Amino acid sequence: PYGGPHGQRVLAAHNAHLTSQWFADQGFAVIVADGRGTPGTSPAWEKAIRHEFTATLDDQVEAVHALAEEFPLDLDRVAIRGWSYGGYLSALAVLRRPDVFHAGIAGAPVTDWRLYDTHYTERYLGDPAEADGEVYARNSLVTDEGLSAAAAQHRPLMIVHGLADDNVVAAHTLRLSSALLAAGRPHEVLPLSGVTHMTPQEQVAENLLLLQVDFL
Repeated sequence: PYGGPHGQRVLAAHNAHLTSQWFADQGFAVIVADGRGTPGTSPAWEKAIRHEFTATLDDQVEAVHALAEEFPLDLDRVAIRGWSYGGYLSALAVLRRPDVFHAGIAGAPVTDWRLYDTHYTERYLGDPAEADGEVYARNSLVTDEGLSAAAAQHRPLMIVHGLADDNVVAAHTLRLSSALLAAGRPHEVLPLSGVTHMTPQEQVAENLLLLQVDFL
C-alpha cells in the first residue's frame, strides 16, 4: 500500500498496478487497500486520521483479514512493502503488529515526523511546539515504546533509502536504524548511492525489485 492521507491507490487504471501485477506474477497474492485519510469516500473518512497516522495501519490489518475470509490467503506469511508514507506504514506494521505482518520492506520511510516537511505534517498532526507535542511521539517510529519489547517478536525488516533523496532525507533511515540497533533488533539497511526519492533509474529500479523478492 501507500496508505497515506490523500494518496489514493485503488483506481481503475492500468499503470497504477504494474508493480503489483509483477509481484503477483512471482506468486504472491497482492493486496492494495486505501484506508482512512484517502479521498473518494467522505470528508469524515479523510479527516479521521487527524493526530492518528497509526489508524492507517489498523485499516491495512482489517483489509487483510477481510480478504482472507473470501480468498485462500496464507495469514502465516504476510509481508508488507511500501515507499515514502508506505515505507513508514511498512515499518510501523512489523514493529507494532508482528502478529499480523511477518516481514516488511520500508522504502524511503518517514520515521520521525519532526524531520518531515511542515506544510505536509502539520496539517495532520498539528504544531509540535504546542501542547499536542506527544502526538509526534505517538506517531513516530524512533520513539516507539515497543522497540525494546519487539526484539522478542522479531520480524525481518529491510529499509531502503536513496542517499540523494531530498524529500524524505536519509536521516530518517539512519535514526530508525540507530533506534533498532539500540533495541537489539536485527534489520537490514540498503543505501542507494545517487538515488533520489522514487528511484527513477530504470536498471536500479529493476534490480531493487529482484532484491525485494529475494528478501521475502
